[in-house]
Amino acid sequence: MSASIEEILQRSRTIAVVGLSPKSDRPSYRVAQYLQQHGYRIIPVHPKADVILGEKVYARLEEIPEPIDIVDVFRRPEETPAVAEAAVRVGAKVLWLQLGIENEEALAIARRGGLEAIQNRCLKIEHELRFGRS
Repeated sequence: MSASIEEILQRSRTIAVVGLSPKSDRPSYRVAQYLQQHGYRIIPVHPKADVILGEKVYARLEEIPEPIDIVDVFRRPEETPAVAEAAVRVGAKVLWLQLGIENEEALAIARRGGLEAIQNRCLKIEHELRFGRS
């Protein structure tokens, strides 16, 4: 990884959250809500929801009509290579596999496609560590 996590968090503004649950008690919802409250544009990716956190939901990354900085993934490890391939196709800058999610194949796909790739880290925790909880 050439850019530090701090650099990624500072330069990124748009985060597509793959697997963002519409249920407020789920980790994906809490992480996305926190990031939204800290100025990031959240784009939910979920196959069955219409609106989450006040944002239009897209079924697939390829349907999002704007540039994506980070693809934040809340999916099972075995599903992440396909997400990495989609992240490369849409020209995202970073593939981020959330805490507890690891897949070397997904990281390799992302890196071959020119993306930064991070696994087994929580965006919310990493932001709090560097910029405080405010």
